[in-house]
Amino acid sequence: MIENVTIECPYCGEAFTTVVDYSAGDQDYIEDCVVCCRPIECRLTVTADGPQLTVRRDDD
Repeated sequence: MIENVTIECPYCGEAFTTVVDYSAGDQDYIEDCVVCCRPIECRLTVTADGPQLTVRRDDD
């Protein structure tokens, strides 16, 4: 299932929309902020309770 999700950049604080594919299961990937272009580490976890997307700075 592909869905648009709004996330907030952990560097500049700007919100932007990204596309997430829940059907691929658990994933770790890097998404660049569309405003400041810094790398954001995204972790998608799919459980029985549903999918959860967490984001953090790539340098943490």
